[in-house]
Amino acid sequence: MRLTTAAIVLALRPHGEHGAVVRLLTRDHGLVAGYVRGARGRRMRPILLAGNAVEARLAARNETQLPQAEVELTRSRAPLMTEPLPAAAILWVTAVTAQVLPEHQAYPALYEGLDGLLEAIGAALSASGWGPALLRYELLLLAELGFGVEPELVARAAADWLPGLSLTGRRLRRDILDRPADPAWDARERLTHRLRRAAGLLA
Repeated sequence: MRLTTAAIVLALRPHGEHGAVVRLLTRDHGLVAGYVRGARGRRMRPILLAGNAVEARLAARNETQLPQAEVELTRSRAPLMTEPLPAAAILWVTAVTAQVLPEHQAYPALYEGLDGLLEAIGAALSASGWGPALLRYELLLLAELGFGVEPELVARAAADWLPGLSLTGRRLRRDILDRPADPAWDARERLTHRLRRAAGLLA
């Protein structure tokens, strides 16, 4: 198996002394994983940050073997990770995407949606500029995974994106993130707490 594709870095799990397994979202091949040698070294760490756009080359002798991966950076979102709100948003959407999608099943709409959301986070001066895109991505994730999204929910969410996140949060928790101590849900809780505090809704 050989594959060269544009991808978005979703998650990294240490493996061995210096390497790591990277999980990537691609447009035509869905979620793919590969082993990157030296992933935790000084050169590769900035490349394998969640949210970065990369070109990935994966190779394996057969479909059951974990591919070896070489990754080159095409767009860095590292500067966003120094800002608390953008960083929290990126960590949430990459974590949930990595956790809930099956491998090797294409979701081109999710790939385009995630890429668009990350671009919006990079372009906006405040959360009000990318909050609606975040809400749309959560609704899209539910729909693409087969959980019907009622038109009433879409309408209510679209009316005001911050209360809308509470509505989509309940659906996400019920349908796809219902395990105790779910790490992706913890990331979302941190994000929504920061958003509400920034909006002055928390003391």
